[in-house]
Formats: sequence, structure tokens, C-alpha cells
Amino acid sequence: MKIATIAKYVDQPIVLAKLHKKMPHLLVASGTAFGISDYCKYAKKHKRNRKTHFIRNTVVISSTIGASLLGTRGLKINGKKIFNGLMGNIPLKELQVKQANAVDRYLANSNLNNAEVINALQTAKTKELSPKQIQLLIDKLADNNNKNDLFDVILPKKKNLNSKEIFAEIGRLSLLGLIPVLGGISGGLIADFSTHTNTKKRTANKVKEGLYQYLANIFLCNVGAGTALFFSEQLEKNKVINPLKPAQKLFVILAGITSTGIVGGSYIANYVSKKCINPLFGEKKNKKGLYSERKPEPLDIALHVDDIATAGILSGFKWIEPALPFMYFISGYRAGIGYRNNNSRKKNTVNI
Repeated sequence: MKIATIAKYVDQPIVLAKLHKKMPHLLVASGTAFGISDYCKYAKKHKRNRKTHFIRNTVVISSTIGASLLGTRGLKINGKKIFNGLMGNIPLKELQVKQANAVDRYLANSNLNNAEVINALQTAKTKELSPKQIQLLIDKLADNNNKNDLFDVILPKKKNLNSKEIFAEIGRLSLLGLIPVLGGISGGLIADFSTHTNTKKRTANKVKEGLYQYLANIFLCNVGAGTALFFSEQLEKNKVINPLKPAQKLFVILAGITSTGIVGGSYIANYVSKKCINPLFGEKKNKKGLYSERKPEPLDIALHVDDIATAGILSGFKWIEPALPFMYFISGYRAGIGYRNNNSRKKNTVNI
């Protein structure tokens, strides 16, 4: 089986619609499992403040998940759309109608008599095609002039974004990452007020960690990806380099992410925290080094898996998109608990 066929399988609109439909249930289940696991670990080590820790975790996890779902899916009240989600996916039932109409139009305008192909097309009306069926349609309908209109619906090609579309997509993905971070911070503040543990320091830590997560792990990485793609596009236009293949485009995006996001993101976030946020909350000047605010750690590097997802989306792999809320969940959660790893373990445990 060809790799291109497998890629077409996972990028089918029906497959994407099903992933989008399952995403809220998977996100809630994952958040619940994480919350239970974290509470059990905390309860083993601490006899006091178990209830407070449970309330904080529950509120932060719920607000992060709720914000993610609002951002991705939008809001409906009594069947009326209040605002659209940032993912803009077509509902499964609506998509099935669209695909059924496309198949019926194709069959009505062709003299197709291959039973195996007809059976595959009937499947495409309401279900995803198997890799074997996809290869069959590509092989058997290769010379049919009417197949393009059909394939545009059931097996659409990857879209090659131009520079304007790239930065529009970067803006959408950056906003998609900002929403769970703001949701986590809001949940953390609500949790502190409800448990009467709110202090200026705790609030400042939430704001600083939210800034760190967004700049270092989301926004600047997206900017780096978009900038790298923009310059590669200009080089292509001026015929300095040949048009990039998907794998080459992915490499360019990852290079932009590394140079702008991973390298510069934590530095900028720490600088803003030290120079702007600390004075705003009345904290004393910290004469120690910049990374005394927040040290990069292995999990921060692991969080950049969402940048690989971003790179995939910008390269045209839409099947990655439904997974983004899972990848942004940890960023939102850490912002909500005001995670700071510049403290000792004992202080940090009390802080969260």
C-alpha cells in the first residue's frame, strides 16, 4: 500500500468529522483521568489540604477543557449559533449529505459499470473509504474527466498555502492555543477565591506561567513556522530554490519553530515576567539571573510536540488538527496552577 494512499485515508473529511465528534469525550475522559491520578499522588504525600487540592484541580481542569471546547467548537444556545468555533469543521451528518450528492452526480454523469468501484462509491456516501478502496478509485477512475469534482469532495488534495493564508492559519492556531491558557488562568483564580487561598503571589504566578506557556510553547513557535514558510515561498517565487516537497516544507517549518520559539520563547517570557509582571504585582526586584523566574525543563521540550502538529497542519495534514486541544491542555493546566519550577520542591508543592 502506498504511503500517499494512507495519507489520503487519514485526511478524508469523514474521518476528520468523526475525530472532531469524539474529541470532547476524549478530552473530558483524559482530563478526568489526569485529575484523579494527580490527586492520588498528592494524597499519598500530604495529609493536609487534600480537599483544597482536589477543588483547585477540579476547577482548573474543568475550565481548561471548557475553554478548549468553546474555542474549537463554538457555542450554541437552544440550537442557535452564538459564535463559530475556530476549527470550523462540517458536522458529520451535513458532510454525509454533501458526499452522497457528489457521488450521485458523478454516477448520473458517467457510464460506470464496474461493480467494485460502484460499491466503493456507495460506501463514500456515508462512511470513510478503506485504503484499498481509495487505491481502487484512484486506479480505475484515473482517466475519467469527471472524477476531479468527485475527488474534491470525498478525497480532497492537500492545500498548498500561500503566504497570506499561512499567516491567517498561524493567527487561528495561536488563538486556538491562547484560549485554553486563559481558561486555565481563569479557573485557577476562581479556585483560589473559592478556597480562600488567593494571594498576589499566587495570582502573579498564574499570569507569569500563562505568559511562559503561550509565548514559549505556542505563539512564538507558530510565528517562527509562518516566517520560515514565508521566506521559503519568496525564494521559490524568485527561483532561488525549487518548489518544496511536503517533507522539505515540514523541515523548513520545524527550523523556524526551533529558532524563534524554542530558543527565544522562554527568554522573552522570563524577561517580560521579571521586568513587567513582577513590578505590576508589587514583587521585589529579583537580582538573580533571568532563568531564576522559570527554568526550561524536559516537559517544556515535550510540549513542543504541538509545534510538530502545527507544522503538519501548515504542510497540509488536516488529520492532526483534532488533537490540538489535547496538546494545549497541559499548557492551560500549568497556567491555572501557577506552576513555577524556580522554587524548591517543598515550596512548589505548596504553591500548586
